[in-house]
Amino acid sequence: MGDRGAELAAPQTELEEITSKISDLNKWREIFSFHGLEISNTTHQGLRQLLFGSVSHRFSCEWTQACFRFREPYSDLAYALEAEEGGTRAVLMAVQAHIIKYLLFVRNTEYTHLERLCRISHREQGTALAAALADTLWAAGGGRMAIICLITAAVHAAPSRDHRADSFTERVQIFEFGEKAAAQEFIFDHINCFRGEGSHGVILYLYSLLFSRTLERLQEDLGCTATPLLKSSSGNITCTEVCRGLRTPRLPIWLCGTAGRHGVLFSTDVRLLRDWRVERRFPLLLCSGRRAQSTTARLTVDTHSHPWEEDRSEDPGKRHPSLEMAVRSKWAGATITWNGTDPFF
Repeated sequence: MGDRGAELAAPQTELEEITSKISDLNKWREIFSFHGLEISNTTHQGLRQLLFGSVSHRFSCEWTQACFRFREPYSDLAYALEAEEGGTRAVLMAVQAHIIKYLLFVRNTEYTHLERLCRISHREQGTALAAALADTLWAAGGGRMAIICLITAAVHAAPSRDHRADSFTERVQIFEFGEKAAAQEFIFDHINCFRGEGSHGVILYLYSLLFSRTLERLQEDLGCTATPLLKSSSGNITCTEVCRGLRTPRLPIWLCGTAGRHGVLFSTDVRLLRDWRVERRFPLLLCSGRRAQSTTARLTVDTHSHPWEEDRSEDPGKRHPSLEMAVRSKWAGATITWNGTDPFF
């Protein structure tokens, strides 16, 4: 009798597996049939005009080679993206902030504090990246939609006299999602399209952002300015006024950019922005994305240090690291210690 029951159970299990696979197949067929759209020549030209101010301009090698590349899993910087100097670093560090947000304050895990960032696998890195990309694309779409760009084998937009082909934009296909969870799942299933070598992952993400926002709304955001979104930097910013809202975000994560450098400053303690007692003396962590950074930099901020305890021999005209100036825009007069790390920001 037992053997007979087992015989009946086996076909039933196989049937359930087949049904599940058919269901998954139908789900992806629906996505590709109804949401896969090609980029027309007109849209292609509009993208280049918005990005570069010219339809004939193309991405530099720095951009075409950039992808979302993590450090080694289960390491001190397992959560960190590698970000070279240049324009792509700003995009990578913006996504980095959302990766930290997901790993520290969203996902459920037994680990606490900095361990939540360090003890993650290759798969968990992909999950965090998918969550970060979906989070930002959904926000760009106003909480109503997210558009994801992928590269296909076929060429969808033929080059014309007005612009030169770049070998990948002409093969881009876009997919629209009306639910954030569906967009996140889709990104995770195609995560190598963003993190793989030669994937043009950062450009695909940038295109996805622009389409999620829509080119029309971007023009409204920019107003009457004709300045392209991507342009060469001329000169350094020595001091920036930070608005009050940015000084106190909902979570203790700050994207910092000054003098052409970008990084993420954060705390693992969510109480930092909710309980004034935590603000007396506390650590802040810094991720710069630089290859030279081998571990997360740890700064100590003391908001109750006494002026008479300061070194009176210090030159009053001495320039402080720009990051310290940014921190003092939130905690005026605070003493900041780098704990043996050479200030690199």
